[in-house]
Amino acid sequence: MSWLSRGTGAHAGLPVALEGAPLHRARAAVVLLHGRAGNPYAILRHARVLGQPDLALLAPQAEGRSWYPARFVRPLAENAAHLDSAFSVVDGLIAAAGLPPERVALMGFSQGACVSLEYVVRRRPRLGAVIALSGGLMGAAPPDPAPEPGLAGLPVLLAGGREDRQIPLARVLETEDALGRLGADVTLHLRDGDLHGVTEAERRLAATLLARLGTAPAGA
Repeated sequence: MSWLSRGTGAHAGLPVALEGAPLHRARAAVVLLHGRAGNPYAILRHARVLGQPDLALLAPQAEGRSWYPARFVRPLAENAAHLDSAFSVVDGLIAAAGLPPERVALMGFSQGACVSLEYVVRRRPRLGAVIALSGGLMGAAPPDPAPEPGLAGLPVLLAGGREDRQIPLARVLETEDALGRLGADVTLHLRDGDLHGVTEAERRLAATLLARLGTAPAGA
């Protein structure tokens, strides 16, 4: 079963894969954003193994299988139009879930992780959790977001590799610092080696975070 995404720009009107619990019976919902050259089912594979059948999973397709055209460390202007479209799709899916915001999480891998992090820093939504697997905040300069309003108490899992050539460790650490200054509750997981992927340890951390969705107020 699938929907068509709402929003504006290049990414709007494309399929959204739906798995897990029906929204009217779900404890919580997770919006999942795939990586470059990926598709909804690539990111859904990671969510399926988390052992939480009471979650509704919503995974949109990016136009051309890419959320933005330039490298994530290029000037933001080079990706701005595509990011605005991606943000509008996420806005639409969060609204369509029809759940209190503390029961909605955003989870992404690689490009999807970068979009997820940029979304929460720019939009400052009151979500239940953000899971960024192999990603970082975007832009040519180290991220320096305005401090107000912040992301007080937002649970964030930020995972990266110490030698990942696609997501430099320095940017992951800069992202941790920026989110911390905004008040987010960041769990940083660094893996050894150059893997650009998702490990079992990261899946366990994600499962723990998602198990708490809706059990305590986020952003309090």
